Amino acid sequence: MNYQRPEITSMTGYVPGEQPQGGKFVKLNTNENPYACSPAVTRALQETTSEALRRYPDPLGTAFRIQAGEVLGVDPDWILCGNGSDDILTIVTRTFVGGGQAVRYPYPSYVLYRTLAEIQGARYQEIPFQTDWSLGDDFVSTTHHSPPTPDPPRLVYLPNPNSPSGTMISPDEILRLAERLPCPLLVDEAYADFAEENCLALVAKNEKILVSRTLSKGYALAGLRFGFLVAQPQVIEQLRKVKDSYNCDALSIHAAAAAIGDQAWLQTTRAQVVSTRTRLTESLRQLGFTPVESQANFVWAPHPDLAVRPIYEQLK
Repeated sequence: MNYQRPEITSMTGYVPGEQPQGGKFVKLNTNENPYACSPAVTRALQETTSEALRRYPDPLGTAFRIQAGEVLGVDPDWILCGNGSDDILTIVTRTFVGGGQAVRYPYPSYVLYRTLAEIQGARYQEIPFQTDWSLGDDFVSTTHHSPPTPDPPRLVYLPNPNSPSGTMISPDEILRLAERLPCPLLVDEAYADFAEENCLALVAKNEKILVSRTLSKGYALAGLRFGFLVAQPQVIEQLRKVKDSYNCDALSIHAAAAAIGDQAWLQTTRAQVVSTRTRLTESLRQLGFTPVESQANFVWAPHPDLAVRPIYEQLK
């Protein structure tokens, strides 16, 4: 017998990137950082006491919020901590979107957005990017979108830089989009540490703009699971009602605070990744690919003549 909700029965479910077990691989499929994390993180983990593990962690991750606030120039009350940015996306979706309502996001982009909508029993509106990876008027329209629905979106996701293209929408354009949208706009900045611009300053300009970040990519902490959101405090107050009581453990809070505090390490590592990105892009062009200029730690590289799946399968 099936006792689960019909939405769960009918959905495919999110499939995480393949994680090969055993052996040694040059593994690119989940955009992990190739460098070791900051030594400050290792020290923080080693310094964590058994007393800290015996007790429940700080439910608000105050140590991280204070450190992140100093680094980013944001009041700690504007920060919400999460078990990776996927947790942040889940909290935001559960807060703003009900069953039968609509969420919107560009296509192609992060496939988890659709899954989160389906879990909520919500409709999803995939708005294709333009050929130059910009967003047209359909992205902010309340009447022209696909699939058609009489209801305007309750939440819009915008990955920036985008995955899988690595392209960006400028902060000025995102502010204009937010002013035209009838709902919150979550700017998913998972790859912002590798980009030339970001949207943190926009949060203070428009209550509808929320910015999510992760320590998985830029800080080489994908295995730690820590992310955060920056939003105006009245928004954070409502989101706190929805999150799990202790959604970040003591180890991750302590380590994440140490990681974001080591900005010298971040800048050195970022420079190495960007240098490799430039070299890779140039080399791919020499091989006949047509890579898009990336602002992330990966490169979108179609080929005008060759099918890419056989290339992928051969490399694997």
